[in-house]
Formats: sequence, C-alpha cells, structure tokens
Amino acid sequence: MKIAIQGVAGAFHDEAARRFFGENISILECDTFRLLCEKVDSGAADYGIMAIENTIAGSLLQNYGYIDEFRLRVTGEIYLRIRMNLMALKGTKIKNLKQVLSHPIALRQCAEYLDTLPKSVIISETEDTAESAKKIYENQLVDTAAVAGTVAAKMYGLEILKEGIETVKKNYTRFIILSKNHHPVSGSNKASLSFQVRHQPGSLAEALSIFARHDVNVSKIQSVPILGQPYQYSFHVDVEWDSSVNYDASISEIVRHVSGLSIYGEYKKGELPSEI
Repeated sequence: MKIAIQGVAGAFHDEAARRFFGENISILECDTFRLLCEKVDSGAADYGIMAIENTIAGSLLQNYGYIDEFRLRVTGEIYLRIRMNLMALKGTKIKNLKQVLSHPIALRQCAEYLDTLPKSVIISETEDTAESAKKIYENQLVDTAAVAGTVAAKMYGLEILKEGIETVKKNYTRFIILSKNHHPVSGSNKASLSFQVRHQPGSLAEALSIFARHDVNVSKIQSVPILGQPYQYSFHVDVEWDSSVNYDASISEIVRHVSGLSIYGEYKKGELPSEI
C-alpha cells in the first residue's frame, strides 16, 4: 500500500503513517501538501496522510483548501505527540556546534532551549525536520545539529544530544487520512463537513444548534475564505456522536438550513496519545 506524505522518510508524517497503517507500507515522499493531494487524486498513492492542525501552531488553512480543490475523502485521523530532539553525527558535542537546522515552526517551538546555545551558533531554516537530519548524514556535517523527531535520528544514524527540547511539552498534531474515493468505516463516530450560511444575524448559531438538539458534539469549527469571493467564508466543522441515528437526523435537518453542504468523510475518532 502506497501512502503519500509531506516531507521525507523519518518526518512526523512518516511516523504518523506507520502508526496508523503499520510498517508494511510504501512511503511516497512529497515536497508539498499540494503534491501530496495530487498523488492521491491521480491514484499514484492509495492514501495520503496530511497534518490539519497543531495544538500550538493552530490550523493549516491551506490544507482545508486542498481537500476542497481535489474533492478528497477523509477516512480517518491520528494524533501524534510532537517531541523535538537536538541531534547530530555521533561524537559531535554541543559546545562545538556552529549551526542548527530545522523547519521554522520546529525552531519556534524550541526557541527557549535554542536560546541557551552559544551565540555563535547559527539557526537556519529548512523545508522539513527530517530533511535536516538527512542533510547532516549525507554531507557528514560534523559541526551541525538538527531539530527533529526520534524516528529521523534512527533512520539517519544520528545521536540525540538533547531530548525533548520543545518549550511546550503537550504538543500534538492531528493528521487526517485522505483517499480519492469513499471507503465506509465500520463504527464511525466522527465526521468532517463544510457548509456556508446566509449573511444574517444568527445564521451560524442556528445551524450549529441543530447538532446540539440531536446530541451531536461540534468538536471543531474553522472558517476558511472562499477563493474569488472576498469576505465570504465556508465553515469546516468536525462533529462527534454516540448514536448514528442522532447524527443522521442532524444531517437531514441541517441540509435545509445551509448551502453547499459537503460531507468529506465519516470515520472513527482518534485519541490523544497517553504519554506525557
């Protein structure tokens, strides 16, 4: 089974894919999220796994747009604890570092620790955390460290100089599983939807109250600009339920109160990892 990820082998997308699908998969590396969606849309990949929100950085708005653009289906989700480590070639000492490489978001998440390094150390942004580790390995950079996950360290034979350097320890990323076609999921208890409402007072509140009346929980709501329609928005909503009958009833009712209703997928709710 081919799984498209954003980034290179050893990235957090790679780790999330293996946790969700298991180790018996083939990873298709993609430079961008758009390319990831193109691979799923064309059938080059059976599934894609794509970050959609992080507990520190928030939602990745452009990824909602790609789901719309390519009309992809959401068939599952997984939450991954993001644990950052400082790593380098074996034998490298922190006191001898001249440069640290990583993705800009990862660098920001570790800013408090990185500020403790000698002022002479240059902090440089790259396209991906795991790619930074790969660059050190391939070029045998003896005075350079990367900020990346444990999987990247193992994959590229680097030594972890300092574990858990992220400032906020409870840092999680939610990844969604994408497919070209609908795949019914037995025991579904969560769905991802989008719709628009009229520009009238209370329209959004009225729509959301429908879920409440049917005992369906709205776990997330995200407004996303509609391209070509200034100051017009679609609302991407995640809902959860205990009774599928209640969920079906809420959909039957809400379709009469909103426009452009899309159900991207109905799937099993993921759980936050238990590790602290």
